[in-house]
Amino acid sequence: MASYDVIVIGSGPGGYVAAIRCAQLGLKTACVEGRDTLGGTCLNVGCIPSKALLHASHMLHEAEHNFAKMGLKVKAPSVDWKEMLSYKDDVIGQNTKGIEFLFKKNKIDWLKGWGSIPEAGKVKVGDDTHEARNIIIASGSEAANVPGADVTIDEKIVVTSTGALELPKIPKKMVVIGAGVIGLEMGSVYARLGTEVTVVEYLDNITPGMDGEVQKNFQKMLKKQGLQFVMGSAVTSVETLKTKAKVNYKLRKDDSEHQLDADIVLVATGRKPYTDGLGLDALGIELTKTGQIKTDEHWQTNVKGIYAIGDAITGPMLAHKAEDEGMAAADVIAGKHGHVNYNVIPSVIYTHPEVAAVGKTEEQLKDEGRAYKVGKFTFMGNARAKAVFAGDGFVKLIADKETDRILGAHIIGPSAGDLIHEICVAMEFGASAEDLALTCHAHPTFSEAVREAALACGLGPIHS
Repeated sequence: MASYDVIVIGSGPGGYVAAIRCAQLGLKTACVEGRDTLGGTCLNVGCIPSKALLHASHMLHEAEHNFAKMGLKVKAPSVDWKEMLSYKDDVIGQNTKGIEFLFKKNKIDWLKGWGSIPEAGKVKVGDDTHEARNIIIASGSEAANVPGADVTIDEKIVVTSTGALELPKIPKKMVVIGAGVIGLEMGSVYARLGTEVTVVEYLDNITPGMDGEVQKNFQKMLKKQGLQFVMGSAVTSVETLKTKAKVNYKLRKDDSEHQLDADIVLVATGRKPYTDGLGLDALGIELTKTGQIKTDEHWQTNVKGIYAIGDAITGPMLAHKAEDEGMAAADVIAGKHGHVNYNVIPSVIYTHPEVAAVGKTEEQLKDEGRAYKVGKFTFMGNARAKAVFAGDGFVKLIADKETDRILGAHIIGPSAGDLIHEICVAMEFGASAEDLALTCHAHPTFSEAVREAALACGLGPIHS
């Protein structure tokens, strides 16, 4: 029986980061993973492979629509789907092998198999039981089915994001159930590849929880790219035939029934914590009503020595949130202060244009009755964006009306996922919009639009 200071269950972004941090802090560490490769959902069947396909399909779009404008004469590009999937798999391999290298470098033992916790202080993997002074549950999440609907997911015709990443061929028609991040990203991939994509969403707006102005503009942009939307619609069932499917739904406004035909149906209605088989019930670990593990301010469960992070606990199901919690839990176990600022966790949608957000939305501030001001700048006023046909979108900065302190930001446009971090750092330091406006930004860069939005919170932008 091996004995460790810490055993981490799950090697996704939260788990592998927690394990590396624990090892860096001098703790004897092991990580349990049942897949053949490390990295969890994110690296194997989530964030990384989807970004590879998004990049490849965007390059196709550029070749079809913008190359000629730049004087680049190419024959009509075609898609080798098998080769594109091979490229995606190669990207996965590079990343998962990278984590394996980091484990070896930091002397972390990989306990291969699926783990359970028979009692506090012990982790069972296969037939072996290991002792651990501390256990971190980083078991992640799995795709959720359509609430209240008769839908059977077979990962062939009716698929989750996992199946959508490895379809045998590009479908002619795809119905995406859910207009959240996963649905819109994967829908964008296939729309660029020539698929007729229809997104069915229960609510009246896409990307629930995002800034209202961003929602409206984002949907318009996606419509221009060929995505079709059926909003305010509740899917009731999906009928599967040999190679086709029929999606039945009701319009919420009048209960009228409708049907859509599809070659592939992508269920993208969110994710749920994956904790099956861990033995949480027998341990008496408390869960929320939605199946998430309850933790205190130190990421510890109600059972001493057992911690939980990432998608398995409350909060946004984001890889970087899990990473922050992984480092924080490791610090706590090592006797240090663990820190996660839940008010400054950015979110990004990797479509084209990208969408990124951090902090408060206008809608939230209105509900709170808080006085605020908005500085906005369109990318059409940004020289770099216009030069690369990326003038659609804007930067929206929200600041406290009295103190000028930055409360949030919402960006739709080129490199939004990178631009948002300047604002994250500013918010961590309690900066004002004026602080950002007085900071010199290189020209010509997309980031100048962020500065212009900050200027718009004061006397006004220069280039608008």
